[in-house]
Amino acid sequence: MTDEVLMGVKMRKLIFVFVGMAFSCLSATADLSEGAPEGEVYSYKKEGGVAHEIEIHFPKDHDRNKPVPGIIMFHGGGWSKGDRISFRYLCHYFASRGLVAATANYRLGKGKRLCITDAKSAIRWYKQNATKLGVDAKRIVAGGGSAGGHIALLATTNPGLNDPNDSKEYDTSVVAYLLFNPALKPKKDMEVTFEKHIKATMPPMIAFWGTQDNWLTGWKSACEKMQSLENESIEWWTAQGQSHAFFNKQPWKDLTIIAADQFLKKHGLIEGEVTLPAPENGVKLIKTL
Repeated sequence: MTDEVLMGVKMRKLIFVFVGMAFSCLSATADLSEGAPEGEVYSYKKEGGVAHEIEIHFPKDHDRNKPVPGIIMFHGGGWSKGDRISFRYLCHYFASRGLVAATANYRLGKGKRLCITDAKSAIRWYKQNATKLGVDAKRIVAGGGSAGGHIALLATTNPGLNDPNDSKEYDTSVVAYLLFNPALKPKKDMEVTFEKHIKATMPPMIAFWGTQDNWLTGWKSACEKMQSLENESIEWWTAQGQSHAFFNKQPWKDLTIIAADQFLKKHGLIEGEVTLPAPENGVKLIKTL
């Protein structure tokens, strides 16, 4: 076989590999979005010439002169991968329920501190543009999955790690949390450890966990500290036999969103009844706390 033929064979193999990878990525993306349409995309800041984007879903016929509560979500991926599309389905649903719902990207693979800094920038941008978006800046919910849950908690409780270019006129406080197995590890790097920043007056939060999740230890430790400070507004729901990131697949995706909807209604952040049908297979979340 000549060198030219060998090169052709190798090139064809590489093409097949890249095409396979592309289809694999497309399939994963389609699974995460569940066919939900993309929202309006804005740049909340630029860093090194790269725009960091936030995707916003609005209620149908949203009157921006009549502000409603907002949600901002941060995707998971071990602080090194992932995309805002992870919470597109959730944002599309909550927009249909009357909220303005956002899902934001942040810098990846450069350490937890920069992830938190970017999340703080996104929250500040959301508040700064609340009037234009029709959002009630005093009623914003933050949340995320895995690393995104950690980022949401630290961005709203750690007073440091701010971007010097952000307006300090706007803080990053929120009124509630939606947490999907937040990746918390106690007593590692204290500046980015949630336990260090827990206060006696934490906003209400709902968290979802699989019983087989290896990250549960950190959450349990954080829960114990919050309870020791008499934080009562914690809901903890468990999926029996499920591991990390279980909420990204059905029927758990809908079950967690249904529970989150009921949580938001309980705290006066949403009105009306849940519009997602409960799964017919009898699978349920178990309330742990």
